[in-house]
Amino acid sequence: MYESLTTRHAGVALKHGEAVRYPPDVAPFLGVPRAMDLSAATLEALVPKGDHVFLLGPRVTPASGWTVEHLGQALQMVCEKPLPPLEGPEIVPLTTDEHHAQMRELTSLVYPHYFRPRTHVLGRYFGIFEKGRLAAMAGERMGMQTPRELSAICTHPDFLGRGLARRLLVWLSNDVFTRGEKPFLHVDPENVRAVGLYERNGYVTRARLDFWRLR
Repeated sequence: MYESLTTRHAGVALKHGEAVRYPPDVAPFLGVPRAMDLSAATLEALVPKGDHVFLLGPRVTPASGWTVEHLGQALQMVCEKPLPPLEGPEIVPLTTDEHHAQMRELTSLVYPHYFRPRTHVLGRYFGIFEKGRLAAMAGERMGMQTPRELSAICTHPDFLGRGLARRLLVWLSNDVFTRGEKPFLHVDPENVRAVGLYERNGYVTRARLDFWRLR
C-alpha cells in the first residue's frame, strides 16, 4: 500500500509524517514504510473520528486510545504471463455516473468493506451486463511502476455460476500485460472459491501478508 500511495497514487494520497492514506471516500487503506509507532497527531490527521483504516504488511503501534487488530493474512498472487483468451459476454468500461452507482450497489452486497464512493478514481473498471443489470465487475486499484493490482472481482449473487468473474479476470489480466504492466491481486486465503479461480487461471502465491485494522 505504501508503495502505491507514494508512486502511482501520490497525487490523491493524504500524508502526515511518514504515514500516507487514500482519502476516506476513495479507499480505507493506510500505508507505512516499516513497522513503526503512530502518533496521536498522525492518526487524528488521517483517520476521521469513528472511521477505521486497513494496513497490509508492517505492524504499527498506535497512540493511546487507538487499537490495532490483526485480521489474519492475505495472499498476494501474481500472474507471470498472458492467459489463453476466453470468449464470453461483452465487457463494458464502467465510466458513467450511472455505472458508478451500479458498482457501489454491487460491491455493497459482495465486497462491502473496501469499496468507497470514489474508489473508481484509482484505475479502470469493467463490467458485464445482463438485461441492464451489472452482473459482474472487475477493476484496477493499487499499483507501482509496472505491477498493477486487480480488485473488486465480483459477481452479483443472481448471476453466479456463469463464468463471468473468470471472463473478466482473464480479459483484464491480459489487457494489463498489453499495457506493459504485470497483474497481481490480494485474496483472503479462506476464500477457497476465489483462490481456486485465480490458481486455475495462471495466478500463483507470491507472499502471505499480515492484514490489520486500525481504529
